[in-house]
Amino acid sequence: MPTDTFYGLAVDPVNLQAVERIYQIKGRLRHKPLSLLLASVAQAFELAREIDANFDRLAERFWPGPLTIIVKAGSRLPLRSTANTGNVALRVPDCVIARVVVEAFGLPITATAANLQGAPECTHASGVRDQIGERIPLIVDGGPTGRAVPTTIVDLTGEADSWQILREGAIPTHEIVMALQR
Repeated sequence: MPTDTFYGLAVDPVNLQAVERIYQIKGRLRHKPLSLLLASVAQAFELAREIDANFDRLAERFWPGPLTIIVKAGSRLPLRSTANTGNVALRVPDCVIARVVVEAFGLPITATAANLQGAPECTHASGVRDQIGERIPLIVDGGPTGRAVPTTIVDLTGEADSWQILREGAIPTHEIVMALQR
């Protein structure tokens, strides 16, 4: 299904068979955790622990939008869903389809890009169909995604009040820095 950056593979992150299937479909390394899409910021507090002021600043400024925030996972998520890291990557997408699906499901869903490992991410349903269409039961065609640049990823799992940009994407580093220095 579409997100605001790329098409993503959506499954229930608590269903370990479904999580395992994503790794099989993509050929993804099992030590790489999957990010989760949320319908709202409030859902983050159900999935994470030790959320701090940096999280609040980033979520307030950039959600919904192309920012993935890594925090320490709460006990609700199986360790396998975090690739045994104990951390979880969260995002509220600026995509109505994705948020409506999460709301209807009642739980966050996975959001890893719907492409084969090493292949380009898909900004159209036809790209998903070409790469992995025979491996998945359904493609939600929401037209082209709003961006062709990945999310920016910020890790907040270090020491108190520390943060690290793991990937600069749709949100430039200087905007992250400005949001965290208020």
